[in-house]
Amino acid sequence: MSNSEVSVPFNTPVRMPNGLQWFDNELFVMDQLTDDVFVLDETGKVKRVIGTETENGSGITVGGGFIWTACNGKASARPPRQYDNHVSKVRKIDPDTGETVGFFPTPDGGGIHGIEWDNGNIWLTAFNPKSLILIDGNTYEMLQTFPCNLNVLHGLALDGNGIWCADRAEKIIVKFDKNTGNEIDRILLSKDGPDPHGLTIRDQELWYSDADFPIVEGMRGYPEIGIIQR
Repeated sequence: MSNSEVSVPFNTPVRMPNGLQWFDNELFVMDQLTDDVFVLDETGKVKRVIGTETENGSGITVGGGFIWTACNGKASARPPRQYDNHVSKVRKIDPDTGETVGFFPTPDGGGIHGIEWDNGNIWLTAFNPKSLILIDGNTYEMLQTFPCNLNVLHGLALDGNGIWCADRAEKIIVKFDKNTGNEIDRILLSKDGPDPHGLTIRDQELWYSDADFPIVEGMRGYPEIGIIQR
C-alpha cells in the first residue's frame, strides 16, 4: 500500500463530476447535478455538453462508438424529469445526439457507480453482493464476477491486466487482477483529501473526480478533478 498526494491541473467547470473517462484526448465527465456529459480538453475547457436521459448519473465510459452511463436509481441532486423511472441501469448513448439507443438493468437490480469499457465488454460495480462484474457489450450477459469487499465501490479504471476500483467512503483505491480478482496494489489518500468518485487513466496517470455529493458533515464542500501522484 502506498500513500499518495494529488495534483489539480485545473478548476473543474462541472459542479458534480461523478464519473470520468479519457477518450481520444478528451475527458468525458458525468455531471450528477444535471445528468449531462461534459467533454473537456486537457486544460479543463468545455468543448461541448451532451444532454442525456441519464438519471442520477454516476460512472461513465466510452467504447464501441457509444457513451455508456451508470444510472444509479432515483435522482436526488436535481428535480424529477418525465423520463425518470428510478431504475438502476446502464444507458448506451449516441455521442452526437445524446439519445439513448439501448440499456440494460444492473445484474443485481441495485445501485451502480463504476463502469469501464474493456475490449467490447463492460466492467460494473455491484453492491449485492459487493463485486466487480464483466458484462458482454452486445448481449449484456454476465461473463465474469469476483468479490470486491470495499465499503462504497465507485469509479473503475482499466490498467493492463488490472482494474482499479475506488472506495469513495474510505478514500482508498485498489487495483485488482481482472482475471483472478486478487489484489495487486492499494493507494491511500489523505483523510482531508478528495473522495474518489470517478477514475480514469491517461498516459499511465490515474485521474480522479470528487463530486462533492452527497453533501454530509466532514466533506470539503467543493468538487475537484485531479491526478494521483503514484
